[in-house]
Amino acid sequence: MFQKTFSGAVWEEKVGYCRAVRAGNHIFVTGTAPVAEGGGVHAPGDAYAQARRCFEIIDRALKDLSAGPEHIVRTRMFVTDISRWEEFARAHREYCGRNPPATTMVEVKQLIDPAMLIEIEVDAVCAD
Repeated sequence: MFQKTFSGAVWEEKVGYCRAVRAGNHIFVTGTAPVAEGGGVHAPGDAYAQARRCFEIIDRALKDLSAGPEHIVRTRMFVTDISRWEEFARAHREYCGRNPPATTMVEVKQLIDPAMLIEIEVDAVCAD
């Protein structure tokens, strides 16, 4: 039995995916970009603010599936400028730092909107 949650982002319908899926005690949060409330890109040019926005969206998805940051076991950050890693890392540390997960940060050429600087995936494991 799967539980799913949606954020309402336009891309979910266009591409055909949900924000997160819970399969038993495992939760998989799809690549989460810094989409602003009401659409568009949150804080263009601000790496830290964009990463924080991604974690806000991720947090809502986890809560929808009865989980929180303490359940995160792995994060993957796709960034368009790895030289700004400290800005992205600051937001990651603030959200995940009490329960540090395994993580990866890789530079990619571009995300779906050129103003997006980061996209984050999360895997979580909850108690049965």
